[in-house]
Amino acid sequence: MFLISLGKFRKKPTKEATAEVSELMKGMTKEGIKFLSFYWILGRYDTVVIMEAPDERTVIKANMKVSDIVSTETMIAVTREEAHKLIE
Repeated sequence: MFLISLGKFRKKPTKEATAEVSELMKGMTKEGIKFLSFYWILGRYDTVVIMEAPDERTVIKANMKVSDIVSTETMIAVTREEAHKLIE
């Protein structure tokens, strides 16, 4: 399953906080999450992460681990081709 996660820092990011997130991401990788892209962006949100995960529970668990540093809004994504198969 593919997911897009939009993040907003809870406070000004520091090198320590970003290092902590990097360590948490290593742990998430061991739990089956594959990070495809990670961007810092301008606008309403601060980050966009595109990832692949085995299931929703794994992603919920991962989001809870970073919740002290960043609030997230995560959406399941399907390819255009997969979406077309869903149209009856």
